[in-house]
Amino acid sequence: MSAPAPTTALPYLPLTRPTLDEETIAGVVEVLRSGWITSGPNVKALEAKLSEYFGGRPVRVFNSGTCTMAIALRIAGIGEGDEVITTPLSWVATSNVILEVGAKPVFVDIDPVTRNLDLDLVEAAITPATRAIMPVDLAGLPVDRDRLHAIAKKHGLRVIEDAAQSMGSTWRGKRIGAFGDFVSVSFHPNKNITTIEGGCLVMNTEAEAKLAEQYRLQGVVRSGFDGMEVELVGGKFNLTDVAARVGLGQLPRLEEFNARRRELARAYFAALAAPGAADLGLGLPVADFEQCNWHMFQVVLPAALKRADVMASLHAAGIGSGVHYPAIHLFALYRSLGWKEGDFPKAEAVCRSILTLPLFPTMADADVARVVEALAKILRAI
Repeated sequence: MSAPAPTTALPYLPLTRPTLDEETIAGVVEVLRSGWITSGPNVKALEAKLSEYFGGRPVRVFNSGTCTMAIALRIAGIGEGDEVITTPLSWVATSNVILEVGAKPVFVDIDPVTRNLDLDLVEAAITPATRAIMPVDLAGLPVDRDRLHAIAKKHGLRVIEDAAQSMGSTWRGKRIGAFGDFVSVSFHPNKNITTIEGGCLVMNTEAEAKLAEQYRLQGVVRSGFDGMEVELVGGKFNLTDVAARVGLGQLPRLEEFNARRRELARAYFAALAAPGAADLGLGLPVADFEQCNWHMFQVVLPAALKRADVMASLHAAGIGSGVHYPAIHLFALYRSLGWKEGDFPKAEAVCRSILTLPLFPTMADADVARVVEALAKILRAI
């Protein structure tokens, strides 16, 4: 059953909207007219720009930010019988890729303040079968990289950062992706920059980058005009030149986009602290304006409320909202593998009540006021 049509006369405010300028649109038209629309010179150019952005590290682009994680796992040699520690609060792709390579996800509960993987609990989850840690920077707020990498080094583990949401975030002044082990970034339309669909994997060596290229396109290695060899099982994960051209238009504007996101996040905090909203009982995110890219602004509703009712009322008021994310271990697939309600109580409590509010660079400050006013009115009426 579809949601009822909004009753407001104001324009509908979506949860998110990508910002595509006319120069980028014209550039896409040029690519379409060129006849070279699959992977080509724009892919190479985007990879070079991303490598420069990430401090010269090898970068390869792909058609999603999901396959990048699976490919990182394969490059790291992780497969049947291995375990990978991760969080139950993420898009299900994070753990699905672990299953995809034949390994076992080992969930660890979250820190309810940061809503990220609780590093205090990670070492207790390490077993002789553990091969990697896969943290997630929820809403762009970075996991403590110093502690993360110290734990990994102590136990000889690889780190595959699900940095899908943290393009432009930093840790102690260093860009996420410019250091560490494998770093996977998403360029989905709801992310801070987009290639329509797509993502990239930041690696450590050119040897890893060559392996990534093989996994990206059917395991093929070419030589000369007609030489072709296949050494491993790859897939079809290449990014098109059309998508890459969008990325080339987006990357130079990342800092501009993120600066506006920070302004909007500040506006949310101010509005939610004002009379009429300060006593709503909402759980707010960490107010980090130095390191977080503010990919999302998320509140946690009072536990007694039905989130679906709040979302329906926001929709009726002409305002979009989202859920990021349901607890992974409570999906039917994961229940069938042995997980159950009560396994990770902190994550479950947040996942039941977390609500994502609209946040994108072309929003006006008045839009933030509108969202908070509507949310306050709805919560007081329920």
